[in-house]
Amino acid sequence: MSRPHHLWNMYITAAVSVALVLCLVGVECVLLLSAGSLMKHVKENVTITALLTNDADTIARQRFENMLAAADYCSSFRYISAEDALEEHIQTLGEDPSAFLGYNPLTASYEIHPAVLYATPDSISIVESKLLELPYIDKVLYQKNLVKMLNSNVSQAAIALLIIAAVLLLIACVLIVNTIRLQIYSKRFLINTMTLVGATPWTIKAPFVGRYILLGTVAALLSIGALTGLVYYVQIHLGIVLFPLTWQNITFVVGTVFLAGLLITFFSSMIATGRYIRMNINTMYEI
Repeated sequence: MSRPHHLWNMYITAAVSVALVLCLVGVECVLLLSAGSLMKHVKENVTITALLTNDADTIARQRFENMLAAADYCSSFRYISAEDALEEHIQTLGEDPSAFLGYNPLTASYEIHPAVLYATPDSISIVESKLLELPYIDKVLYQKNLVKMLNSNVSQAAIALLIIAAVLLLIACVLIVNTIRLQIYSKRFLINTMTLVGATPWTIKAPFVGRYILLGTVAALLSIGALTGLVYYVQIHLGIVLFPLTWQNITFVVGTVFLAGLLITFFSSMIATGRYIRMNINTMYEI
């Protein structure tokens, strides 16, 4: 009775160990999605201000809004009338220029937020040229230095995250490989016996591979459950939105964890079993 109990403890320990490592892979996916969501939010908050000419009427504004709604470079836009612009100016600077000028010097404008792919210096420059070609657009304003700095920082952050993700994935692979290798190590004499009686390499590998693929599936389910609880707690209870809970993002996290669990356990069990199949009996006593 003690032997089956010992085996169950061994496999449960291995499953929990692999699940903890797969949680690391899942956290890595969550961090990548969170960083991507943050970068998208920052880029889409770049503002291009298009000042209208004084003779721009309602028809011109409607035509311009229809063009912006259909344009692939525009994520969102907002119309600001001359009166609203004056009110915002008074609230921001605390002075009313119309009080001593006798008229409102500010003009109506549109605040345009570019799509993520267009939030780069070159793309915004092209958008600026297109807008200036319109007869009812007087000027186009945006902070060129801020856009350059933003894109530079985003590129550096993306490279750093990819490097960190690669390192974490390598660590996860090494930990899972070592866990499975130690599990199969205890069966090295059984593997050698099967080799001596004429069993083919695949006949020997098949039970181990199947067993550890099942273990990887169980570990993936455990890690996905833990990640679901973590994301739910952070986003619902703490109110911190890590990333949009879309089907694409959820599928990415769940699929990556499952795929990592299956592939790593498959190749780890294949490699570890193959090593002991090729090993002679004398070497087994030395390791």
